[in-house]
Amino acid sequence: MVLQTFNISISCARCGKNLMLTDNTTGERFCGKCGYVISERIDESGPEWRSFTQDEHSNRARTGVPTSLTMHDMGLATIIGYENKDSTGKPLSASMKNIVKRLRTWDSRSQAHKTTDRNLRHAFSELNRLQDKLALSDAIIEKTAYLYRKAIDKGLVRGRSVLGIVAATLYIACRDSGTPRTLTDVSSEINIKKKDISRCYRVLLRELELKIPLVDPIKSISRIASKAGLSEKVERRANTILKNAIEMEITSGKDPMGLAAAALYLSCLMNGKNTSQRVIALAAGVTEVTLRNRCKGLRVSLKL
Repeated sequence: MVLQTFNISISCARCGKNLMLTDNTTGERFCGKCGYVISERIDESGPEWRSFTQDEHSNRARTGVPTSLTMHDMGLATIIGYENKDSTGKPLSASMKNIVKRLRTWDSRSQAHKTTDRNLRHAFSELNRLQDKLALSDAIIEKTAYLYRKAIDKGLVRGRSVLGIVAATLYIACRDSGTPRTLTDVSSEINIKKKDISRCYRVLLRELELKIPLVDPIKSISRIASKAGLSEKVERRANTILKNAIEMEITSGKDPMGLAAAALYLSCLMNGKNTSQRVIALAAGVTEVTLRNRCKGLRVSLKL
């Protein structure tokens, strides 16, 4: 029980004292001397804090969790709280606590009773795991959840792997936002063959009529340089090489990671850095043959 003293010149009708107390739990105002109740319910004059979590004293949020497409119910479900108090603020008895606990358990189990809800719960749990492994932003995850819901509405998930559709929608969201994540990165983290993800990717592009922009190889340079341990000077020179190649329109139809790796290797040679082709090829996820072919093409076209 939390009591609060008010220095208000209101005398008690019974004893005449000016010691008024307020119970913040029940809302009663009474005399601190004789216990005479002046009013049974008062209006709260402080901020309207309200918490929807178990630890209600540390969390002073006004509302619950915001709505999100990454939740199977978009965060709009109604749950039984953990306060264990009745409408008047009094604690529940031991027998009633057991009843409410059992009701709370069955309520949580019955949240996803439809096949679609179970599918979304399984897919989004895997999506949250991929977000941490691939270091993706919340905007990309929201875009992925939106595409996955569209795939369910179109009936594209039926008869196909749930993880395959999740990986394909995640790759589409990365491509659409310009985030440098390849099919190899997604397949290695979700533990699915690259061929299966590619099949689901083509189905989504065809059925959802999506327009995917081309991958910018310049955005992959920083990632490859970080993995290979290259300096900022080498990275800036590689950016200049790729910009000149894009202006001359010699990058069409070529792997962006291979072009970025070739630009970095040529930049290392120009800056006198002794970095092997194998180190850069492993950082970019391409073969050394691809790296040499892209280097040869850039040298001839740009006359390096």
